Amino acid sequence: MSLKQIGEWLEIVIPSKWTPNTVFHFLSKELGVSKALIQKWNNESAIKKNDSKADLNHRLNLGDRLYLHIFKNEDFGVIPEYRPIDVLYEDDHLLIVNKDAGIDTHPNVPGQKGTLANHIASYYQMNGLQIKIRHIHRLDKDTSGAIIFAKHDLANSLMDQALKLRKIKRTYIAFVEGKLPHLKGEINQPIGRDRHHATRRRVSPNGQTALTHYQVEQYLPAINLSIVSLQLDTGRTHQIRVHLSSIGFPIIGDVLYGGKQGIISRQALHAAKVSLLHPITGEEINVEAGLPKDMLPLVKKA
Repeated sequence: MSLKQIGEWLEIVIPSKWTPNTVFHFLSKELGVSKALIQKWNNESAIKKNDSKADLNHRLNLGDRLYLHIFKNEDFGVIPEYRPIDVLYEDDHLLIVNKDAGIDTHPNVPGQKGTLANHIASYYQMNGLQIKIRHIHRLDKDTSGAIIFAKHDLANSLMDQALKLRKIKRTYIAFVEGKLPHLKGEINQPIGRDRHHATRRRVSPNGQTALTHYQVEQYLPAINLSIVSLQLDTGRTHQIRVHLSSIGFPIIGDVLYGGKQGIISRQALHAAKVSLLHPITGEEINVEAGLPKDMLPLVKKA
């Protein structure tokens, strides 16, 4: 399959293996686009076959050119606000940035400023892009590290699917109190809301399924801390924080879940790496976000 950007359109040249499927079948089954997005494109005349608007039920022939109107100007959806951002990866389809601790991923109320989304809108604006800010996943306000953004609705749809199918691998680094009894393991405990606290979550038999894999990377005996890498099979709110606290090894600085104060001014949790197959090109992408400044002194105390 040949893909090429032509102005505001993505051109797809159809190979023989995808004939004689219908346009709808190709988009939904072969490309993986959500039915809702296909319908939206159809309503907006954003799908063309060769030189005319495509009929979703028409069959594709070898060499047909399908065009998707995905590189168009859009409202940012947030108020642009300048602040330097740490870009880890960027192309015409994706943006991966290293979020600082202490800022929200996106506004929680209309008109909110000071979030990563506001800063990305400013970054786009300065680079001549007028596109909607689309985060694929989120990080807690006080968690730092890599976050993926999609630059158009096709990439957004495909990345959403990849996330649901656990095809996006996210690796976190946490500094926890004490020495874990096992070098690796998993925490498979459902997570639900804490009825006694508005924002806190807890392990609950009636909660949502949650599975966290962990591996101890290093134990720091001088300060009785363990450096732990973690990967998620699910993406529940505060999942890593709740799970580590539930087994008696809370993240330092995580006051909400019993972490020790005074060593670091926030929970010592960092999204260190993301690995994925590019939604458009299919290439393997591995992006790492180095440890932030407030965590480096902990490693040096080893």
